[in-house]
Amino acid sequence: MPRVAKEASVRAPLDAADPNGLVPLPQPLSSTSHIPDVRPGDENANPIVLSPGKSTQPTVSTAGTKRKADASELEEIEEIDDEDPRLDILKWNCTQVRRKIKNFIESKEMKIGEFQDAIGVSSRSYNTFLKMTGEKGSESNTYFHAHRFFLKREVQGIKEPKKKPASKQAKLDTEKKYDVSGIHLPGEEEGKVQVYDTCDEVRKKIHAHLRDPNVTKAGVLREIVKTYPPEQAVKFQGNSLARFLDMSGTNSGNTNAVFYAAYVFFEKLRIRDGKPKTKFREEMEKIWRPHGGFDIKTPHHNGYWCDASEFVYVDKYGQTGFGKRR
Repeated sequence: MPRVAKEASVRAPLDAADPNGLVPLPQPLSSTSHIPDVRPGDENANPIVLSPGKSTQPTVSTAGTKRKADASELEEIEEIDDEDPRLDILKWNCTQVRRKIKNFIESKEMKIGEFQDAIGVSSRSYNTFLKMTGEKGSESNTYFHAHRFFLKREVQGIKEPKKKPASKQAKLDTEKKYDVSGIHLPGEEEGKVQVYDTCDEVRKKIHAHLRDPNVTKAGVLREIVKTYPPEQAVKFQGNSLARFLDMSGTNSGNTNAVFYAAYVFFEKLRIRDGKPKTKFREEMEKIWRPHGGFDIKTPHHNGYWCDASEFVYVDKYGQTGFGKRR
């Protein structure tokens, strides 16, 4: 059953349930306790009020989307009032909303700035929410505003945007454009290429790669799996890439096979195109070369023993360290 925001201690009556099993929220209290707290860095001054009463939130509109539909299709889209109680239901969790945002931006239906304007949040709020993982961000304005945006589209019957399938010629051109079969790296035959990128850096490269209109997530998996030796028979599931992209942190996902394969693919692409190493890449080599490359064996959630006066941290290079509590 979909999760409903906790705005009051009163339990909704069973006979008030929606035919689809969604439970509408109870009437708001007279105080302002029903307004969700705003996380630090989420400076939007207009938090969403999840109630059928008058809302103080900016209008969430889907009218600005660049859908290439004919006039007859546009006429069939149901007009939904922003006070419609159906939009008060919390149907998706933070991870699902983050994924919807990323897929929506990758579809190029809107640019990032246009989407931020459409849901009425700042770039800081948007970026802070997307960098979080799991249930983190449940009090963010970006979560609530984006949730209403996508729920409104669903109620209106607007299908989620998808990349148009590329033509056969476009597929051939794309395969040639990213063909790295002629490049071989030390240790590749054993599946032991030394890695000199953090997980977040590789995620950035994947997102940039997916902005190519002829590149799909399935296509990315088909290409990067080739970096493993055939005898290892490595296979990726359809959601392997999504799971890695949903993570956040310099070493989050370091043991994920997608991380290693994607690093090797982009490193071969860099060498093939004759591009120089970045300053960060050179710093990574200096730090990690004595250790045989970035750690892809120790899980990022591994536990550590430390004194009560200490805390564990991970720096921008993926190194684990201990700090003193003040």
